[in-house]
Amino acid sequence: MACKCLTPLIIVLLCWLPCPSSAVLAASPALTAPLPSLDADLVWIDMVKVESGSFLRGDAFAEGSPDERPQHSVVLASFYIAPTETTYAQWLAVRDWAVQNGYPELSGVGAGKGSDHPVHSVSWLDAVKWCNAASERLGLAPVYRTDAGEIYRGGERPPEMDITQNGFRLPTEAEWEYAARGGLQGKRYPWGDTISHREANYRANRSTSSYDWSHTVLDTYHQDFYSGDPPYTAPVGSFAPNAYGLYDAAGNVWEWCYDRFSKSDYPDREVTDPTGPETGLNRIHRGCSYHNLAYYVRTSFRSYYFADFRGDSIGFRLARSR
Repeated sequence: MACKCLTPLIIVLLCWLPCPSSAVLAASPALTAPLPSLDADLVWIDMVKVESGSFLRGDAFAEGSPDERPQHSVVLASFYIAPTETTYAQWLAVRDWAVQNGYPELSGVGAGKGSDHPVHSVSWLDAVKWCNAASERLGLAPVYRTDAGEIYRGGERPPEMDITQNGFRLPTEAEWEYAARGGLQGKRYPWGDTISHREANYRANRSTSSYDWSHTVLDTYHQDFYSGDPPYTAPVGSFAPNAYGLYDAAGNVWEWCYDRFSKSDYPDREVTDPTGPETGLNRIHRGCSYHNLAYYVRTSFRSYYFADFRGDSIGFRLARSR
């Protein structure tokens, strides 16, 4: 099937509290779009609507890991995704409410280098609890459910996702890559085939990859954010967005996705709205971080950890089905 990518409609999906009007505008990677605004309580988020369409998922250069291949067509229904990684301020606003409303396991969880930096040190399980709490706070239908169909608020057994509900969730791996590419097919990154510190917060070293066009032959963190103790994250939106209006789709922090991981789960045929393997202990995270080299920042690169793993280079980005 021929690959087609439809231009997304950028809208303000929700406002948690009365606040000034704001919108996220789609922009080319060479332009800078305004970031979404936050009200005084830091509890509202603009969402980008990505229209239904199809794209080629995977490594177009045959230079990555075997689990990035074969490249194949994916058809997706429309969905919404946050233009930025979830910030530490946003995390705290919902977490503190959640602890008082049936989510005691979130107490004290999460960290951030600053209020406008991405939250980090949150596990996959932490992230889905937070998504459910954010949904409940707004009166939306929580997406993550126990085997008995109850709202997931805690426990070590990973919940299942009811993607038909209107609450907050993690993007599927396919949704993440579709949105991260921003309609740009067959490229290594959301903006093209080469990378430097002008485009992303990552660990540069031009001697490791022909497509790293940085000026250093030693592993080098971004000088604008290399201060104090790690993590060396950047405030969200420090770099130009992709053509769909997403910031930091490469570098800064890894982003949890819903899917479980399998080394052989990429098919050799077209698939529609995939959500990953039905079994497995590891969960996918995508996008790379401030700590990784150019090879790992590629849009097709896949990584994974146990669902309860917390690390200072892993955060998440919100999605919604409707």
